[in-house]
Amino acid sequence: MRARIAVLPGDGIGPEVIAGGLHCLRAVAERFGHGFELEELPFGGAAIDAHGDPLPPATLASCRAADAVLLGAIGGPKWSAPDVPVRPEAGLLKLRKELGVYANLRPVKVHPALASASPLKPEVVEGVDLVFVRELTGGIYFGEKSRDAVRATDLCVYTAAEIERIVRAAARLARSRRRRLTSIDKANVLETSRLWRAVCQRVVEREFPDVTLEHQLVDAAAMHLIHRPRDFDVLVTENMFGDILTDEASMLAGSLGLLPSASLGEGRRGVYEPIHGSAPDIAGRGVANPYGTIYSVALLLEHSLGLTAEAVALGRAADAALAAGALTVDLVPAGARALTTREAAEAVVNRLPPLP
Repeated sequence: MRARIAVLPGDGIGPEVIAGGLHCLRAVAERFGHGFELEELPFGGAAIDAHGDPLPPATLASCRAADAVLLGAIGGPKWSAPDVPVRPEAGLLKLRKELGVYANLRPVKVHPALASASPLKPEVVEGVDLVFVRELTGGIYFGEKSRDAVRATDLCVYTAAEIERIVRAAARLARSRRRRLTSIDKANVLETSRLWRAVCQRVVEREFPDVTLEHQLVDAAAMHLIHRPRDFDVLVTENMFGDILTDEASMLAGSLGLLPSASLGEGRRGVYEPIHGSAPDIAGRGVANPYGTIYSVALLLEHSLGLTAEAVALGRAADAALAAGALTVDLVPAGARALTTREAAEAVVNRLPPLP
């Protein structure tokens, strides 16, 4: 098949991990006979420096015309001072809103070879296989804001319609897995969470009676993720809770650098990115972990391009590389040699099916 992919390398280690992901994507295209048009575009802090806008109109137009968007990471100290007029994150929020991607899928699966890399005991993380479905275009991140020298406000707003669509997406996913859905809220304190819980209960009872629903307060969920993570299957959360909990959950897998994400809407086009940040402290050193980006490419192949066999092949190649010890510095045991970003990506490519 032929497909057009908008590539947004971003800031910090973003260009480095994107290079690793594109190396794998080109190898998949070659081995399976596809033609992928890859257009690299300015985004985030780099776009602010070049165009004064974290999401230039030309970048947004190309993303709208693409079959999928592959994103690195954005941000850094240069653009985070209190008096900075525009931040890279504003471009990311606008991109999500403009493309209508409201469901952020963040799978967390512990690779058997990396159980010892987690700060938790191996018997706690062994067999963990869960997916967060995070609402992406509502909540406190998008609410009305104000700030002066003595007072600041961030308004959190959710509508029933916004909650319904994310719960449906999560329940459909749960139905395809182990049919267990955990809804995360703070209904003992927040009115938005009380609406969230009521709508979630109604949607699942009426439309997904075969899915078992559990409600958990966000603080309890944070504790249970560390204490009994194997009990979770699919977790659905509002925007901010999902942002925080998925960073916590990354420690189950051993490193933030391992986890991918897919941001999806009503159509097939999605935005795919590792969940880690721009890590400016290691940018330019060639040591960043590319696996989160590579697994994000596998999600892109599956969800936006419908290339399930190719997605499975790339995921298995990445799994095999990890099992063989092709590890970057964030994962390597003491005394062992760590691979560079490029070497880790090459280890994955070498484990793809051979050319026909």
